[in-house]
Amino acid sequence: MTKTCPARPAYPHPLASAAPLALLIAAALAGCGNKEEPKPAATPATAPAVAPTITVRIGHVGPLTGPQAHLGKDNEDGALLAIDDLNAQGIEIGGAKAKFELLSEDDQADPKQGTIVAQKLVDAKVNGIVGHLNSGTTIPASKIYFDAGIPQVSGSATNPKYTQQGFNTAFRVMTNDVQQGLVLGEYGVKKLGAKKIALVDDRTAYGQGLADEVEKSIKANGGEVVAREFTNDKATDFKAILTKIKSKKPDLIVYAGMDAQAGPLMKQLRELGIKSNFLTGDGGCTPEFMKLAGEAAEGQMCSLPGVPLDKMPGGPAFVNKFKVKFNTDIQLYAPYVYDATMVLADAMKRAGSADPAKYLPEVAKTDYQGVTARIAFDAKGDLKSGPISLYKYAGGKLQFVETVGGGAGGSGGDAPVPAKGDGQK
Repeated sequence: MTKTCPARPAYPHPLASAAPLALLIAAALAGCGNKEEPKPAATPATAPAVAPTITVRIGHVGPLTGPQAHLGKDNEDGALLAIDDLNAQGIEIGGAKAKFELLSEDDQADPKQGTIVAQKLVDAKVNGIVGHLNSGTTIPASKIYFDAGIPQVSGSATNPKYTQQGFNTAFRVMTNDVQQGLVLGEYGVKKLGAKKIALVDDRTAYGQGLADEVEKSIKANGGEVVAREFTNDKATDFKAILTKIKSKKPDLIVYAGMDAQAGPLMKQLRELGIKSNFLTGDGGCTPEFMKLAGEAAEGQMCSLPGVPLDKMPGGPAFVNKFKVKFNTDIQLYAPYVYDATMVLADAMKRAGSADPAKYLPEVAKTDYQGVTARIAFDAKGDLKSGPISLYKYAGGKLQFVETVGGGAGGSGGDAPVPAKGDGQK
């Protein structure tokens, strides 16, 4: 404590009254005593620093209604699981705590509807896109995302055109049909010993694109394409084109399309007495194909991009987590869509920003260990190394035969293959 004293009052005027003067002196003296120094203002307790927060919106698109709704919902669940995991991790982007949200839209597997919902998500200023499911919707929608500068990662569209348009916003974490077609053509000629091969596709972006790549591979491997026929993704009667093919006496018939047509085509093929072997791509590599084809499916073969779930780096753990959260089994592409979502988030973290313009370059530099594989992209946005697995329809189930390419070899034994429905992919 220190003392403080007010300044002495000025000497009073001689004409001033004695009483007021006494009072002034008394007051001055009274104030010249001990006085507590003003206490400094209490320093408020330092509040813990609160990190700013940002909301990151991820758009997802797939057919959530119609005959492919089970696949669209499967993709959506894969994205939802990734969103939950990202929020549980409490990750920061550029020093801000990120809260991830999923905005999901239904394109009904229809190209026109696909562009409508794509524009809707752009208008909602999403930070990134996972999807669409089908090549037929993914390709037209990709122009809208490109114009808006929004990164798009598909977990299931396999048509090569998607990444061949020169859009630096287009990526996929699924092996494409160039890689699948190459394997199908080579496998038919070299492993199945087919010299004369007939091709049929459903004229969708997926089916025709895959058949084109198979044809190139057949010819490159010394085989002969003796017939090239097509149907559509609504057809149920294939006897006219099969009758034309029968006259060519092919060793092998390759179908590029979905199981809804592949199954009946296989059945009618045998009903016409055609003995040719049969090979199809991922659209027909399903239990549904076996159901539709019946006994005619026995011993025939198909392919799927990637490796079986139980051989994926994070496959078994993902299967369990998915089952616990959704109480259902994986249909097909959920782990790929999960990885697609994680790839976007990983790029945002490395860029320190969720601004599409700022983190887009980091997507191209991705080197990410995902559930399905180690993911890195080539200059077009495709996986640098994508394996393809071959299966045989045997005893009412799909039996894993071998994996080709992608450094994920292996052969023999059974591998659980998730179900896949009908429709265009």
